[in-house]
Amino acid sequence: MNFRFFRFLFIVALLQTPLFAQGLPVAKPESVGMSSERLKRIEPLIQKYVDDGKLAGVVSLVARKGKVVHFAKFGKADLETNREMQLDTIFRIYSMSKPITSVAVMMLYEEGRFLLDDPVSKYLPEFKQTQVFADTSNGEVRTKPQKREFTVRQLLSHTAGLTYGFFSNTVVDSLYRENHVLSGEVTLADFTKKLAEIPLLMQPGEAWYYSVATDVLGRFVEAVSGQTFDQFLQERIFEPLQMSDAGFFVPKDKHARLASMYELNKDGKLAVSEMDGKGAAFQSKPTGFSGGGGMVATTSDYLRFSQMLLNGGELDGARILGRKTVELMTMNHLPGKLLNGFSSGRNHAGFGLGFRVVVDPAQTQIVGSNGEYSWSGMANTYFWIDPEEELIGLLMMQFLPFGYYKIRQEFQVLTYQAIVD
Repeated sequence: MNFRFFRFLFIVALLQTPLFAQGLPVAKPESVGMSSERLKRIEPLIQKYVDDGKLAGVVSLVARKGKVVHFAKFGKADLETNREMQLDTIFRIYSMSKPITSVAVMMLYEEGRFLLDDPVSKYLPEFKQTQVFADTSNGEVRTKPQKREFTVRQLLSHTAGLTYGFFSNTVVDSLYRENHVLSGEVTLADFTKKLAEIPLLMQPGEAWYYSVATDVLGRFVEAVSGQTFDQFLQERIFEPLQMSDAGFFVPKDKHARLASMYELNKDGKLAVSEMDGKGAAFQSKPTGFSGGGGMVATTSDYLRFSQMLLNGGELDGARILGRKTVELMTMNHLPGKLLNGFSSGRNHAGFGLGFRVVVDPAQTQIVGSNGEYSWSGMANTYFWIDPEEELIGLLMMQFLPFGYYKIRQEFQVLTYQAIVD
């Protein structure tokens, strides 16, 4: 057997791995200014979480300068069946859906379909008469008019005055719950009509408040593009970027690849979460396509999306956004009082058009860079992109509640300490 044949076998073996199945280049860490020895510190950290029974399974990934330098799997995707975690395991990414939805909106912005400071009611007329909560009197909710209608920019930056319905317990949140705003059993058109009848929590532009704003943007994409939201994402983002497992549900032939979701029971042991632990809600096509939290994806899917952003809107010849649009999205858009209010609860960061954005690395109290942008999902999926270091970090698991462990921060520290050039 000659050298060419051995080389052929080597290439075939590489092409059979999940990394190369989607055309993601792999490199020796030293070739992109990172230390192989130092990157090895990541694996024992994550493995200990699994060995100690704190997490069922994890996938971690680090890429720098367009090359993957760390991609590892730990533990189980399903403890009951002893199914191993795999590099191509599918995860519920929940709020990591938001950056994808925000990109879809900005693609239409680049086509001249709207301006960021347009009132949303120009495209979704049901919000024209939406009121703002004032107070309650004798059990009745009293409202007042908007000082100014909320805009597309305010939806993208969570400053439109909306709330979520389950992160806080205001009168408006209770109205969301009573009206099953996020039931997922209605179309996006019916969702926004129902939402528009409930008062805003506060005047638009007066505070950053995590909300259903990105779900409204999903309907906005439909109204502006003339396509259903899932069709738009499939044709304009998922297919061009070869995000082959991303979507709003897991097809039947892929059910075995969906990780189960866990939480700690009263004895402190891992147990299947009551919140869609076995993925029933994600195993068939939904009626409503939640742009705020309804998507699933593999680690490689989200890497390709992240690399597109880091490249300035393009990946492997597929141009999704222009470079200046990505720059605009990843700048802080919270001025003065709003920035201070957001920073107090988000480690001194700002917020762009769909992302948390670091504006003062020293104040975050964790190693990183100015301009780093990121977000996360309720079941503890995380990503961050550091343009200064040309770096992407991804950490995927399925565990509730969000932020219970500091594994994301520990992973970030061990990623940055491996940069040596």
